Amino acid sequence: MEKKKLGFNIIKSDPTDGHRGYGKGALSLDNVSPVIIDVEAGEATIDVGAMHARSVIEKGIKFLPSKEEVPNGKPHWLVWVTIDRDENGPYYAGVTACEMTVDREIRRGYKSLPEHVNRMDKSLKRHIIVDHMDNRSKKILANFLREHNEEYWNHSSEKLKEDLFV
Repeated sequence: MEKKKLGFNIIKSDPTDGHRGYGKGALSLDNVSPVIIDVEAGEATIDVGAMHARSVIEKGIKFLPSKEEVPNGKPHWLVWVTIDRDENGPYYAGVTACEMTVDREIRRGYKSLPEHVNRMDKSLKRHIIVDHMDNRSKKILANFLREHNEEYWNHSSEKLKEDLFV
């Protein structure tokens, strides 16, 4: 059985369009998708479970507040990718990365939940924050974004491409 390829969330019209009451101006999660990068495997995948800290790699793991408590943790990145549309069409508008490590053997990992929440917020606000990633991970992410949808990639900002060394 072939696995269904996940895509980025579809851009919807503004749910509060024409409505000036409660919730007007609130950020919508409709246009953000979580991408998980497995650094050692050299793979990136969309895992919508990460929206609620329930991605495949997070399930069954107790996350600790200190990286030192998980010395053999396998490195991963959770990247929040926000899609937007302008006169040229859809593009990757916000791309922000968060560090995460997982040691399956001891069922422990490291991540900073406040950082994950803040980076999702930054992505929704159209920020590019990838400069703290290692070069290998940047390349994996750039290739994934380009291969996933070349049109989105081509319409994306030069800052995103420069920050990912493309």
